[in-house]
Amino acid sequence: MTQPVNLPVTPPMASSTTQDRPLLGIALMLGFCILIPLGDAVAKLLATRVPVGQIVFVRFAAQALILVPVALVMKQSLWVPRAVLPMVFLRTVLQMAGITAMFNALRYLPLADAVAIAFVMPFIMLLLGKYVLGEAVGLHRLAACVVGFVGTLLVIQPSFAVVGLNALWPLAVAFIFAFFMLVTRKIAKVTAPIPLQALSGLIASVAMLPLFWLGHELHINGLSSAMPPQDTWVLLGLAGGVGTIAHLLMTWSLRYAPASTLASMQYLEIPIATLVGWLVFNELPNTLASLGIALTVAAGLYAVMRERRAVQQTQAPTKPSLKTPA
Repeated sequence: MTQPVNLPVTPPMASSTTQDRPLLGIALMLGFCILIPLGDAVAKLLATRVPVGQIVFVRFAAQALILVPVALVMKQSLWVPRAVLPMVFLRTVLQMAGITAMFNALRYLPLADAVAIAFVMPFIMLLLGKYVLGEAVGLHRLAACVVGFVGTLLVIQPSFAVVGLNALWPLAVAFIFAFFMLVTRKIAKVTAPIPLQALSGLIASVAMLPLFWLGHELHINGLSSAMPPQDTWVLLGLAGGVGTIAHLLMTWSLRYAPASTLASMQYLEIPIATLVGWLVFNELPNTLASLGIALTVAAGLYAVMRERRAVQQTQAPTKPSLKTPA
């Protein structure tokens, strides 16, 4: 599942002793950028054969099965402060909604188009940071937001002409995950990322059980509790495992390299998704969509560079005054 990452949020587990191996951090982030489109491709293969609710359930169950042992081995407690628990539940609900929206998008759109449209999320985060959190966002980054939105519209337009409103699913993904990241910012200082993801996997897996019962009672196809075909079980396992391992690589990459170094790398996901879409589904973006993808990537990289420059200026030591005391 594609989940654009707001990389400037550094996990609390990072320390100065683990942030001095940038090549390892870059390699881990590259692994994330490769695995995520592969996981999306598996989900797209499943989307027309397995109810979306079952794919989401397997995704979170795999997240819990993989990350709970990892957290225990690393001696990181799954306990969170009671005051933070409602925010953890809200974050989990948003993650469930975002993943469900992405899986729906993959049913109707080419892989590269769905991924590119979802990458409007960093621009939404900039705007929410400015107008909701009151963060300083300069004119240059606001201009990058406008260009990024224009690029996204160019990608949406040809898909909208073919599949109608279903072309807007990736846009829903972007907005949902923008709020997801806002909630994550609120609790990032008191929760470590691996236990947080493990706990989210547990909460989501348990929460979906009554949803399957409701789907059975109301005959909701997307929440069917019927066993999926046996020839899809391996793909379901891959969908859950690949997505979880990918985000684990991303989390660890932030331990070894600064977020400013890794932020621009996540845009590699778009060309990799284009390659995977071509190899697996024989899909390539048309001319208009390709132009939109190029604009989105260019605007995103420009915003990352402006963010890096702003951080460098903030961290630059001030020159001592040469004036003598009066």
